[in-house]
Amino acid sequence: MADDRMPLTVGQAAERLGVTVRTLHHWDAEGVACPSERSGTGYRLYTGADLERLERVVIYRELGLGLDAVRALLDDPTVDVVAALREQNVQLEVRVQHLRDLHGSVQRMIEAHERGILMPPEQQKRVFGTGWDPSWPAQARARWGDTPQWRQYAERAASRSPSEWSGLSQESRELDDALARAVREGTLPGNPRANDLVERHRALLSQYFPLTRQMQVCLGRLYESDPGFAGHYDSQQPGLASWFHESIDANARAHGVDPDTAEWE
Repeated sequence: MADDRMPLTVGQAAERLGVTVRTLHHWDAEGVACPSERSGTGYRLYTGADLERLERVVIYRELGLGLDAVRALLDDPTVDVVAALREQNVQLEVRVQHLRDLHGSVQRMIEAHERGILMPPEQQKRVFGTGWDPSWPAQARARWGDTPQWRQYAERAASRSPSEWSGLSQESRELDDALARAVREGTLPGNPRANDLVERHRALLSQYFPLTRQMQVCLGRLYESDPGFAGHYDSQQPGLASWFHESIDANARAHGVDPDTAEWE
């Protein structure tokens, strides 16, 4: 970069080095790197040697060194430059690793927003059971991908391991069994047992995104009206979809929420 034959103005040097003119003026004022010549019209100029010094300042500053440390490395003959650079290199390796980790986290976040679950289809079936359809996450994204809840779901999914997914799947199966058993045993909506199951359901879904009772009421409507959801619950126990909807509404009323006016919020 440096060229003894072509002194550069402050603006030209700043452009070549990728820094601002204000930065060069500051380094000049601090005595770290100063232009050593002037043009015929009085403009201060950086010679090739000046630019070489500036290049070293830029590198040292990018390594995180303060101006006093930079000045010492450049001008103090007692400073062990190699030792100082080795120390900075170690810190640089730590920063590089941090950036690699951050890059991986961002990549997983992108994929989670796009795919919902970061597992291949066959692994999803092993984790969620043979009845699982790997196309469901894509369907969910198409339906709710623009909502804050999908974003919250994706952010949590990005860091969720297969074993954690397996644990959530087991909780869901156990809840389905408990709901079906409650219907078979004649538990009425609003009964303490039914209310406990509704709260258990809300706690489970809140591991995906925060679920208010108002939002749970909206889900209860969907569980009964949507053929896919209704089919799932009624396959566990005939009439379960309607019973669950009624139980969610009854529990909401007990907590001061009017199911007839509840909205997704």
